[in-house]
Amino acid sequence: MDERMNRRECLRALGLSGLVGGVGLLANRSAQAQRVGESSGFQSSIIESRKIEANRGNTALVDGKVIQPRRELPILHETDVLVVGAGPAGVTAAIAARRAGAKVALVERYGHFGGLWTGGLVLLILGHIVEGKKQVCQGIGEEMMRRLDKIDGAIVDRRPGVNPTADAEAVKYVMLEMIAEAGVDVFLHCWGVDTIQADNTVRGAVFESKSGRQAILSKVVVDATGDGDVFAAAGAEFAHCSHNVGLVSRIGNLDRVDKSKVQKDGAKPRRLGARTPVPGVNWVNLTGPEVDGLDVKTLTRMEMNHRKFIWKNMQRTRGLPGYEKVYLMETAPQIGVRITRVLNGLNKVRLSDLKAATQFKDSVGVGGSTNGQHGPWQIPYGALVPAKVDGVLASGRCISMELNMADLVRLIPNCFVTGHAAGVAAAVAVADRCQPRNVEITKVQKILKQQEAYLG
Repeated sequence: MDERMNRRECLRALGLSGLVGGVGLLANRSAQAQRVGESSGFQSSIIESRKIEANRGNTALVDGKVIQPRRELPILHETDVLVVGAGPAGVTAAIAARRAGAKVALVERYGHFGGLWTGGLVLLILGHIVEGKKQVCQGIGEEMMRRLDKIDGAIVDRRPGVNPTADAEAVKYVMLEMIAEAGVDVFLHCWGVDTIQADNTVRGAVFESKSGRQAILSKVVVDATGDGDVFAAAGAEFAHCSHNVGLVSRIGNLDRVDKSKVQKDGAKPRRLGARTPVPGVNWVNLTGPEVDGLDVKTLTRMEMNHRKFIWKNMQRTRGLPGYEKVYLMETAPQIGVRITRVLNGLNKVRLSDLKAATQFKDSVGVGGSTNGQHGPWQIPYGALVPAKVDGVLASGRCISMELNMADLVRLIPNCFVTGHAAGVAAAVAVADRCQPRNVEITKVQKILKQQEAYLG
């Protein structure tokens, strides 16, 4: 029995053959694999009939308790360096590790790269400049911005001493291009749910996806989840923190505001945001209340409340004279969680070190300020390394730090910097067959400099 059925056959079987004429040209085209952007008509095939999922290991309800049984997991992939999370830190870490010679796999829970920069629509790039308009974020992060420079409509305000704003779709494309060029193995739509450990050493991670629960084995894992999901699952010590959780939106037609109708002494619109590379379109940040970003009930409430608030605020704006054509383009699909888990590492990023301009022998990068109002601060390698657990490095907003440094550490350029450092260190650990805590820091620093990073 031929279990392939194209659109024409399906319509004929349903007695709708009279509707096929309009799609005749499409139906006659090759049913082979299509080139992206083209179509040969809708098709569907049965891959396997009467299938039952193997190795299910169903969770049982026993005496009112939910019991999960032990089961063998299929191995999806094996690699040298596994990077979990494809935001600014994760993408940079994956590219850096691959360029340093390691085999690399990058896993991301969404269907695109960029994290909150793209999926969260946090489009402003700030945190890379210091006093004197000096840019301290270099390396792969700067390369990414140079690539955006070459794309029309991808980035604005890209000049010395100024915080530029990028277009989310352009960033997604540039990141995809760089990941593909580097030769990184990618797995999207995978949510990390556990670690694989031998004694006190992380040897990979477990992921849930539409393919079920699977494992990826590795020699070193870089935690770029933002929430420290990997090091927390591994048993590393961390501070559980609360912070403001918001939601970003984009609004359009601001270039079509009828200024002749705007009342000089009347009500003024609120929350019109800041410009983007797209004419007439602004991105609007929403700070939100301080809550626990690890609590699923809280996250659900924040999503619902924020979306309702954003919609109603836009309707109020549209009700003002001259603003009738302004509209809500989109709300970010990814909620704006800022800080949740902060690693307890071998060292910390401290405000006192920023003020004292402390120099670290194990410096792996330099952070900046939001608007060039203070000097640079070095990032010690120890801030990426868990105090006790082996086989894993932190990067991005969850590295070891004092909480009063969180609003600098979590910024996009500084996530580039810590991701870059973690990726190179992971590759060095693999090459030298040692734990990340034992890498020869001068080797890490040499490769970072070769990759155009700035260490201070």
